[in-house]
Amino acid sequence: MGKLYDALTSDYRFKEGLKTCINCGTCTAICPAAEFYKYDPRKIVDTVQRKDEEGILALLKSETIWYCGECMSCVTRCPRGNGPGLVVMALRNLSTELGYFTESEKGRQLYPLTKRLAGNILKMGYCVHPDAVKISEHPEAGPVYEWVLEHKQDVFDRLGANYGRQGKGALKTVSDEDLAEIKAIFDETGATERMDLVEKCSRKKAEEMGMTMEEYDEYTFEHCSRGHFNNE
Repeated sequence: MGKLYDALTSDYRFKEGLKTCINCGTCTAICPAAEFYKYDPRKIVDTVQRKDEEGILALLKSETIWYCGECMSCVTRCPRGNGPGLVVMALRNLSTELGYFTESEKGRQLYPLTKRLAGNILKMGYCVHPDAVKISEHPEAGPVYEWVLEHKQDVFDRLGANYGRQGKGALKTVSDEDLAEIKAIFDETGATERMDLVEKCSRKKAEEMGMTMEEYDEYTFEHCSRGHFNNE
């Protein structure tokens, strides 16, 4: 077998996600992403099941594997119990391990997402937290949410949250002891190593694109070219 296919077979998500695909297309029919993006999970699974090394390599470098929302609707409808979404997860993982994610626009977004979401967990104990939201990066949130951010303490107090305080409740302040434990979990499970790898590959790509890391971060977070959607 080929090296890429062999690498995929070592991923537990691949083992659980690909049994015997009959190429019926039910996964594509039910897929929310396929309704909007130029995305066909049936073709992805077919390429992998055929052990097509060139096709797998193309997927690892493509936009395609980054369109999946990982909702697993495909799993609920497949007549043979396959999980195309799990196969896509395995492809994403391998693309990251080999540094191929920087070859696609959507793949490059892994850097700002990792930096923000994983960074938030390590700094505050939350994946998403109001203190980490910059309205300049999310104009789609509109003026109402901008007002909420300007009046966070009052708003969250009225909603019954424990924002910015010790103790129990939503948005409580996570202790330094707990944050240290989270960091230890990241170190032990390989998450820290993965974050370092994403940054290393992204730094190399930023240099190729003639950008500083700050410019690369902003560009990959905000830029979306045409051609991704079915109506384009």
